[in-house]
Amino acid sequence: MDFADTLGISGDGMRVEAARLRIVAENLANRDTTGQTPGSDPYRRKTITFKETLNRETGVVGVKVAKIGEDMSPFDKKYDPTSPVADKQGYVKIPNVHSVIEVMDTHEAQHSFAANLNTFQVTRSMLVRTINIMQ
Repeated sequence: MDFADTLGISGDGMRVEAARLRIVAENLANRDTTGQTPGSDPYRRKTITFKETLNRETGVVGVKVAKIGEDMSPFDKKYDPTSPVADKQGYVKIPNVHSVIEVMDTHEAQHSFAANLNTFQVTRSMLVRTINIMQ
């Protein structure tokens, strides 16, 4: 493995963690988004899945986004008979987004992004030093 491979792997890691942060931000932004009509489904929490990728030329394994899906867990209901989207019993379906889970995902993504960024910076620094020695 050479410097370019290491930089590529770190870059892949930062790209997927940035994608995860975008999904978390979307989930948090829509945590209060209800359906449009009485009894309709609200915003459904999005999920992200990663997968390993193999660069056949170099034999280096990286990572990329495999799928952006939806969390199929059930919606909670809130009693609010005054809401225009309440069902006949007065309940409104609320999104299956839980702030605690999203914050935990954010922390995990931040730490992974920072680790990849650190690896990228150290590798870049080593590459610059190597070039300077060769001059």
